[in-house]
Amino acid sequence: MRFDILTLFPNMFSSPLQESILGKAIERGLIQIQTVNIRDFALDKHKVVDDTPYGGGQGMVMKVEPIARAIESVKSQNPSAWTIYLTPQGKPFDQDSARKLSSQPHLVLLCGRYEGVDERVKDLFIDEEISIGDYVLTGGELAAMVLIDAVSRFIPGVLGSDRSAEEDSFFNSLLEYPQYTRPFNFRGSGIPEVLLSGNHSAISLWRRKEALRRTSSRRPDLLTKANLSEEDKKLLEEILKQEKREKAGHGF
Repeated sequence: MRFDILTLFPNMFSSPLQESILGKAIERGLIQIQTVNIRDFALDKHKVVDDTPYGGGQGMVMKVEPIARAIESVKSQNPSAWTIYLTPQGKPFDQDSARKLSSQPHLVLLCGRYEGVDERVKDLFIDEEISIGDYVLTGGELAAMVLIDAVSRFIPGVLGSDRSAEEDSFFNSLLEYPQYTRPFNFRGSGIPEVLLSGNHSAISLWRRKEALRRTSSRRPDLLTKANLSEEDKKLLEEILKQEKREKAGHGF
């Protein structure tokens, strides 16, 4: 899979893309990432990429011409590349979005700055606008990194032959169950005995129940989207009854 990142600050991507899972995926040729400096497509000698907004107001707006030339240059070899603008005004990004985008062989990511881009960029060149959250960043670069990391996890082989993105939190709209490793006892705090039982069926059931418990407690909104089996519904009913008894026992 290929990512082309259109940015005014390409050096921001140097270190993050060389580390950990993404760095290894690039080395193995599973993903390709290219940064494109939008300033290289400004034609004046000062490489100006922004200007004051029509109608007045504070801040500067990224000009349409350099961005248009940058996008057209990247897409000249692959006109069907899916082009995304990272903006707080975009559609919220989630695990399902990452999974769907992973089916695209080529993503072009436009990182905005200042007060954003000329609206004609969106009208003429952008296939999708995406937001990674209801907050404002200095620019779209960090958002692009988040998207690349989340999407890449769905590319076969990126997580290794023995791992799958289906094990992560938010897959099937549930948070992940608790995880433990050695030592067994840390400052008087142990781990659930079931994890030492060697009974894989019991462990699987415990993990599913804890995923349901954690999701119900921390993100109950996700349960409305989850594809719950009849067994899941029974487990969830048990969890809610247990929590009700515990609250009653504490006089809440």
